[in-house]
Amino acid sequence: MKIIESEQFNIDRPSAVTIGNFDGVHLGHQELVKTVLEYSKKENLTSVVFSFNPHPVELLNKKDDFKPMLCVEEKKLVIEKLGVDILIQYPFSLEFASLSPEEFMDLLIKKTNCKVLVVGENYCFGKNRVGNIETLKKLGKSRNVKVVGIPRVKINDVRVSSTRIRNLILDGDMEQVTKLLKKPYFVMGEVVDGDKRGRIINFPTINIEPPIKKLLPPDGVYFSRVCIDGKFYNGMSNIGKNPTFDGEKRKIETHIFEFNEDVYGKTAIVFIYKRIRNEVKFEGIEKLELQLKKDKEICLNIAKEGLFKEFEGERK
Repeated sequence: MKIIESEQFNIDRPSAVTIGNFDGVHLGHQELVKTVLEYSKKENLTSVVFSFNPHPVELLNKKDDFKPMLCVEEKKLVIEKLGVDILIQYPFSLEFASLSPEEFMDLLIKKTNCKVLVVGENYCFGKNRVGNIETLKKLGKSRNVKVVGIPRVKINDVRVSSTRIRNLILDGDMEQVTKLLKKPYFVMGEVVDGDKRGRIINFPTINIEPPIKKLLPPDGVYFSRVCIDGKFYNGMSNIGKNPTFDGEKRKIETHIFEFNEDVYGKTAIVFIYKRIRNEVKFEGIEKLELQLKKDKEICLNIAKEGLFKEFEGERK
């Protein structure tokens, strides 16, 4: 997959394009990409995902506390696995946001050589979001671009949306999040040095300091799967500040079952499947060790259920 992260580009071959933020790349987003791939195959077009960096909410709504579900590198990883030819991370700016619908459409065509444009039926664009699917179809007709609107994806009559998934993550309902993303929620990062206290009680961990701008579930212990060097391992992860030892920095510490390798400096992907309990401050290391043994037993039983198997293909 080719990745473009600049305003300075032009795609030579005619293309099928879908456009949006794609935060989380949930079931609705996947339906858009699937449709683009179908048109690209049928009409011999280059398949393109046109997204933005930073997320428009960060710039337009001035929400200092906004955190995306996928950081830039994580989004690249997920979209690449969907099989598209080109991912555009277009620099989002106030100037771009002020484009009229006509200017927006002309820029899109000029940059991507778009012949088929696939969007959700509720897609809005242009200055003050005045453009909609009907506007796009009208503009597309006069510019020889076929515009395809995709209905909202629903599960149990409830719309799949980034907002809904974001709230589920904040509630720690990772099993439901997995269903709506059609993949487990994950955090990708470099394995860094920790305090190495886990080794003392036979619970060594790998440590990841998550990006500051990354939405995380509530502090606590989770059943997880970890990918390092393309291999997958069962484990349990603690998200939080480790209050038993008066930690100050929020991080992800993962105890990988039956694992004893030096992986400092390597990239690890931690897939978060199920919340086990809240993070707790224990009165001494002995009580912490006792609780960790109970947590591990719970996680081992979850692993036996094979909860992760149907998603294994999503992550290879």
